[in-house]
Amino acid sequence: MSGTLLVRGARQLLTLRGPAEPRRGFALKELSIIRDGALLIVDGRIAEVGLSRRVENLLPARRAEEIDATGRVVMPGFVDCHAHLVWGAPSMDDCEARINGDVQAALGPESTILALRNASGKRLESRARRFVNGMVRHGTTTVEAKSGYGLEERIELKALRVHAKLDRALVDTVSTFLAPRSLPEAHANDAEGYLSWICSELLPKIRRRKLARFAGLHCREGAFDMGQWRRYLAAARSLGFELKVHAGPCGASDALRIALEMAAVTVEGLEDAGPTDAALLARSDAMAVLLPGTALQDGSGARGLGRRLVDHGAAVALGTNFHPGRSSTYSMPAIVALACAHLGMSPAEAICAATFNAACATRSGATAGSLEVGKPADLIVLNAPDYRDIPYRFGVNLVNRTLKHGLTTYQEGKVGSRA
Repeated sequence: MSGTLLVRGARQLLTLRGPAEPRRGFALKELSIIRDGALLIVDGRIAEVGLSRRVENLLPARRAEEIDATGRVVMPGFVDCHAHLVWGAPSMDDCEARINGDVQAALGPESTILALRNASGKRLESRARRFVNGMVRHGTTTVEAKSGYGLEERIELKALRVHAKLDRALVDTVSTFLAPRSLPEAHANDAEGYLSWICSELLPKIRRRKLARFAGLHCREGAFDMGQWRRYLAAARSLGFELKVHAGPCGASDALRIALEMAAVTVEGLEDAGPTDAALLARSDAMAVLLPGTALQDGSGARGLGRRLVDHGAAVALGTNFHPGRSSTYSMPAIVALACAHLGMSPAEAICAATFNAACATRSGATAGSLEVGKPADLIVLNAPDYRDIPYRFGVNLVNRTLKHGLTTYQEGKVGSRA
């Protein structure tokens, strides 16, 4: 990684320069836009940010390779702070059942778990790389990847090893061990024994091998009770994991209570959070990760939830929840559009939630989510003159170019003629 690169002439350069902590309230709208902006990148890091006429006249810029962004938006790469990259191929019968309103199919993709168990690590890695390639084409430069479909040690470790192999290839991959949401056959009537094994054997092994930064749980009724989940989170925290809680069907209030009690970094999937929940979040350090792709696919989620949380002062981030069960998109621009259409967020709020705040939700705020001097040059160039084109042109991939650490990882190609 060497050399000097000048990105110049951006109609709107969204730097998102600002405080180091997650943005809340009015600060969530502050994109710190420079009109006719430029970036000077040296050895993969941002050396200068400012008006094109100033940056272009710097001595290093005169010898730099150039990217002409005239008439385009330049902004930080998207950070997907909630995704699943390693899973077996889904059953199309299950997918159709979910479309037809089969709740059981939506909540328990047993065929997907079986497919994961039977797939080789090499095949899973190949599929995950295809997903990552698609994410990069849609402007994602950092992703948090969760396990949790394996149930058994061998399968969970296989998934986490794939995360490690993907890290820094095209995206920075932040790995989360997600506690299984159901019991394997061998422990069908022994939830306590299964949880004890996770806490005493599996978590320490994952930690020793440095296969995950976060430990999370899906707060689902049935497998474990709240007391057992507290013991799991306490064990994970004592080993040095940071914590994440996904609300799921148990409800926002219960998930939020345990997340705040155990000092979790995020509470995710808050589909039914009310004003009291929003006020609690606003007074805490925990971030709310919203997943509008899920609401689109299965009709869940409260309309205007993002607006309620933002107005109460909560720190909000956005993720795709890409996985076989409830959200099949890995496009962060689509998630931004859905956040505006269904969650009540403004375009500026949604973009901040999908970049800098999402980076904070993965503890990557020092290296991702904004374009500031000293940070890695993770950015995208859009075929659009205004950032509000992202939600306006729903379903259209506006990404012209993706750069990771100053290197082009994706560039839009030309459409050929019939000749």
